Amino acid sequence: MEGQDEVSAREQHFHSQVRETTICFLLFAVLYVVSYFIITRYKRKSDEQEDEDAVVNRISLFLSTFTLAVSAGAVLLLPFSIISNEILLSFPQNYYIQWLNGSLIHGLWNLASLFSNLCLFVLMPFAFFFLESEGFAGLKKGIRARVLETLVMLLLLALLILGIVWVASALIDNDAASMESLYDLWEFYLPYLYSCISLMGCLLLLLCTPVGLSRMFTVMGQLLVKPTILEDLDEQIYIITLEEEALQRRLNGMSSSVEYNIMELEQELENVKTLKTKLERRKKASAWERNLVYPAVMVLLLIETSISVLLVVCNILCLLVDETAMPKGTRGPGIGNASLSTFGFVGAALEIILIFYLMVSSVVGFYSLRFFGNFTPKKDDTTMTKIIGNCVSILVLSSALPVMSRTLGLHKLHLSNTSRDSEATKPSANGHQKAL
Repeated sequence: MEGQDEVSAREQHFHSQVRETTICFLLFAVLYVVSYFIITRYKRKSDEQEDEDAVVNRISLFLSTFTLAVSAGAVLLLPFSIISNEILLSFPQNYYIQWLNGSLIHGLWNLASLFSNLCLFVLMPFAFFFLESEGFAGLKKGIRARVLETLVMLLLLALLILGIVWVASALIDNDAASMESLYDLWEFYLPYLYSCISLMGCLLLLLCTPVGLSRMFTVMGQLLVKPTILEDLDEQIYIITLEEEALQRRLNGMSSSVEYNIMELEQELENVKTLKTKLERRKKASAWERNLVYPAVMVLLLIETSISVLLVVCNILCLLVDETAMPKGTRGPGIGNASLSTFGFVGAALEIILIFYLMVSSVVGFYSLRFFGNFTPKKDDTTMTKIIGNCVSILVLSSALPVMSRTLGLHKLHLSNTSRDSEATKPSANGHQKAL
């Protein structure tokens, strides 16, 4: 009987592993396809000219798509964990949701940690150096020469970073143990390096989120149709049409020798056409879209911003008054054991909405900053170098989102207590596990 029970347990463990692997693969495949369509929408079409450059651009495109899919997974994993906990509490014995368990959630977090490190330290540096490489002088030009140069650059970069970390460690703690600890590369240095990058991501979130919260109203105002109050759209369209015809006649009458004036007029004509398109869209919009959607969205943004600020202020006051409210590495109730919100499923849904709103606001604020304004992607006119930079920036922001939202008190999820308690007590290479 004991032998049969052991075989049954091993079969159950095998089927569980196969099920988890299949679910992870399907989820990542969906994210990869969506990320591919997003990147190809913004990628410049004129990049693919020569055969060799086309192959290099294609490889960099696949690596950037992989990184963007990992970023999307890191953003979606926190809401997925919160909603999974509430579903398991509501239907604990349901046969159709037995695949949704703590082991699957913990495995997804481990994969997010692994792939985030892989993309940040290996894939994205490789894609950038591979895109900029030309091959060493004296070697035959081709893909192999560019791959060799890229690998050498990656090796030199790794040695430089490890040397800086080793010297900094020796300066801070000048003893033999700190110098010999360099050999403990996997257990200390890589997790420490990623923790520093996660800290940079949290600081970037702190900088971008307030800017994004203030810019969200402007951005939504540009995307939606505003109500036409005391405005005559027909008259405005008529005036802008006359201006467009006048600019077109000036362009047709000018000689090709005055190149600067022609370019200036073409730019002005393009702006006039854009304004005319916006006015025509406002005219074609229905009364419901003009008078109901725009005010409703603005009120919704105001409510979400107010709730976010209120929760953050309450959490800060709790931290000042009660020391036990500090987020620590203690074990929580685990997935499916207790509700994470006082209001149950409604509170969990509100937390998910606020987390998504925080991420969208941080991205909007990131592109609104003057220093990162040149990173803004444009449709069909974004180089692969800018795409790589955008993917790295979004990956850093998405990796810091769970830590940031946990620190601000937007959720109370603990991932340290799952079916794999022995693994949960090990040092994590990602800031997700420690903070959550």
